[in-house]
Amino acid sequence: MLVRFARTVVHFLKGEDGPTAVEYAVMLALIIVVIAAAVSNIGVTTNSMYNDLSLQGVKPASSGS
Repeated sequence: MLVRFARTVVHFLKGEDGPTAVEYAVMLALIIVVIAAAVSNIGVTTNSMYNDLSLQGVKPASSGS
């Protein structure tokens, strides 16, 4: 069983499919990072807009009498 696994690994490393699969995995990881950063940025922007009272037409309470 170990010999069969070793042959499979050697065949995988000698073939062109291994590096191509790694390249695709790296590209996919980069795409996921970019999408996650964009979603995070949208969330932060939306949160700050909801918390900005001037955009909601609400006047802040005055601290005076």
